Amino acid sequence: MPALAIWSPEDGVLGAVAPLGLAAASGTALVVDLDPHGPNYPGAGTLAALVADGPRRSDLRPVRKGVAVLANGGIEPEDAEAVLDAIVAGWPAVVLRLPASHDGHTGAIPVLPLVPGDLFRQYEPPAVYQRSGWRVEPPRGAIVLPRPRRATIGMLLAGAAPPPRDRWVAAWRRLWEQS
Repeated sequence: MPALAIWSPEDGVLGAVAPLGLAAASGTALVVDLDPHGPNYPGAGTLAALVADGPRRSDLRPVRKGVAVLANGGIEPEDAEAVLDAIVAGWPAVVLRLPASHDGHTGAIPVLPLVPGDLFRQYEPPAVYQRSGWRVEPPRGAIVLPRPRRATIGMLLAGAAPPPRDRWVAAWRRLWEQS
């Protein structure tokens, strides 16, 4: 099943919301936070608990359509490899959220703010750039996301699904199509 790893080295909020948008664009997906110091995503389960207790069959495939989120719980990714392999094998789509400190050399896709100047390092495609209030030309070949509606971000962070035709979520589909 498809799994995409993303990280946002420059923007913590984008790093927390981007995996949710990417997962919502696939229809049914699981977001797995691989950052031991990652956001406090809502939900009862964590990757650390799955590793400690062993996953149940219901943990390894979707119970219903939509996006599910598995917070990290303080475990290093290398300590969860067997569980991660089982999750990826059972879910139709998996988004792996990497920490901002990730080195970017493992095929992970960076998600970056599109801002003027040369403040941030440039990445090769398929980098994803988030439009902001400035009119800035994106790097050639980059996937560029429109500015999200406040309601979209609020819904995603609260664990609700944005409307099916949301422009920001729809823009993420291009990344699934390219993978």
